[in-house]
Amino acid sequence: MSKKTKLTSIVEAAIYLEQIGLNHGATGNCSCRDGDTYLITPSGIETQNLSEDKIVRMNFSGNIVDSISNLKPSSEWRFHQDIMSQRKEVGAVVHTHSIYASTVSLFGSELPPFHYMIAVAGGDSVRCAPYAMFGTQELSDNIINALIDRKACLIANHGLVAIGDNLKEALEIAEEIEHLSQLYIEARKLGEPNLLSKKQMSEVIERFQTYSRWTKV
Repeated sequence: MSKKTKLTSIVEAAIYLEQIGLNHGATGNCSCRDGDTYLITPSGIETQNLSEDKIVRMNFSGNIVDSISNLKPSSEWRFHQDIMSQRKEVGAVVHTHSIYASTVSLFGSELPPFHYMIAVAGGDSVRCAPYAMFGTQELSDNIINALIDRKACLIANHGLVAIGDNLKEALEIAEEIEHLSQLYIEARKLGEPNLLSKKQMSEVIERFQTYSRWTKV
């Protein structure tokens, strides 16, 4: 994939997140790997004003390689960089301030296995990373730990992080976790939902492996 195509893809991803209501204004951010660098959305730019020339290119030492508009990277660049540095299979990171996932994050607890689609995150729960100030190494470390063997996690009192081989997968996972968060909130209004057992979730996770994409289930 060419650099131009990846620039286009990241702009389109940011626009899509706003269109479906997972982000608004200048909230949230996304990034994608591009060789030995990565592209990330800039800090403080509303999505409606985002364009390819505003995307920031960084290396994995935390330095800006290219910023045509002299913009700074998202204030959350650190956890994007740390995720892709530590997990070579990850090609994209999406961070949202979506309503339902953010609401669940306010309680600092995980999304339990109340529905089999929790497995899209790679396990039998969607963990919640402990709160830390945005943009800090502490927050990045908390997210890294919450993402062990996972493709998504909540961030306490903050939002959601989803990762994938590419932007398409990361976006799909973020959208699904938002839907599950809404479903969980609605279920809790009626009481405590029935939880699937570890055995039942293991069977789902194993079944997912036989499909080219979890969306085919």
